Amino acid sequence: MTAHLPPHFADWLTLREPADAAARAADLVDLVRRRLTGGPLVVHDLGAGTGAMARWLAPRLPGPQHWILHDQDADLLARAAAGMPVAGDGGPVTAETRRGDLTRLTAADLAEASLVTASALLDMFTTEEVERLVAACAGAGCPTLLTLSVTGRVRLAPADPWDARIAAAFNEHQRRKVAGRALLGPDAVDACAAAFARRGVDVVLRPSPWRLGPQRAGLAAEWFTGWLDAACEQRPELTGPTRAYARRRRREIAAGRLVVLVDHLDLLAGGG
Repeated sequence: MTAHLPPHFADWLTLREPADAAARAADLVDLVRRRLTGGPLVVHDLGAGTGAMARWLAPRLPGPQHWILHDQDADLLARAAAGMPVAGDGGPVTAETRRGDLTRLTAADLAEASLVTASALLDMFTTEEVERLVAACAGAGCPTLLTLSVTGRVRLAPADPWDARIAAAFNEHQRRKVAGRALLGPDAVDACAAAFARRGVDVVLRPSPWRLGPQRAGLAAEWFTGWLDAACEQRPELTGPTRAYARRRRREIAAGRLVVLVDHLDLLAGGG
């Protein structure tokens, strides 16, 4: 998988970080803590981005901890390392970065891991890549916590007749082919759960929806623009007919009248 990050991607990650933190299924952390063995902890964070997962999770895990941040983008890794928390729940937190292709990780790359984590990552993988990732995580023999995987379900209130057509086109875009790779998009989390189950690894799923109302109007506006743009890229015939819809929805967001629910699932596998 070759990284082609859109402009201002780091800004998008920063904007969504509070909503991600509010959405993640915190009760899975209690299960993670019960499944951890020994210490200090070694946590491999896949697709670390700007380090949001570590900032959310490290304070909830017993210390000391050493985080290994994986990503393909050197600038993002530098930001993640610079923004790491200095302490967890009872001990110091340290970090290192590893740049590389996340779809090619093996169990050897995750050797001595206490925990593997990722956030909003799976939808960019193919079926084969999910299988390799699951094989690596299962082979490492530790818990794997994969959060905020999209499911393809969104709900806007008040509803509009265009919502369903845009959602369907967006989901098609999520399943598009990129350089010959057929992305799983919203099917990825189910494929991941099934791959763990085939290996005899127990899986726990929890809902982790974004709820974007007036307090998150900035994120709602950015999300809506990206959602509609992707749908129109997939189905260009939607571009003209949805202009009035787009203006109407943006006015509703600006006025605090639109609430958006974007469904995700968090997955905890293994270590039990």
